[in-house]
Amino acid sequence: MIKDSKEHLISVNETYIQHLKAAFTIGTIMIIGGLQALLHGICPAKLQKSASDRIKKLYFIVSERTD
Repeated sequence: MIKDSKEHLISVNETYIQHLKAAFTIGTIMIIGGLQALLHGICPAKLQKSASDRIKKLYFIVSERTD
C-alpha cells in the first residue's frame, strides 16, 4: 500500500501534503454539492444552479490536475 501510494504521488507530481489538500478540497466540493442537490430536490425553487455550479467547478479543478 505504501509503495502504491508513493507511485501515485510521483505520477501526479505532488507531495503528500499537496495531495492531501487537493483531496480534501475536492471531497469538500463534492459533499457541499451533494447537499445542495438534496436541498434542491426538497425545495426546487431554491439552489437551482448551486449543485451544477459545484460540478463545473469540480470538473475544472480535476481536469487541471490530470494529463
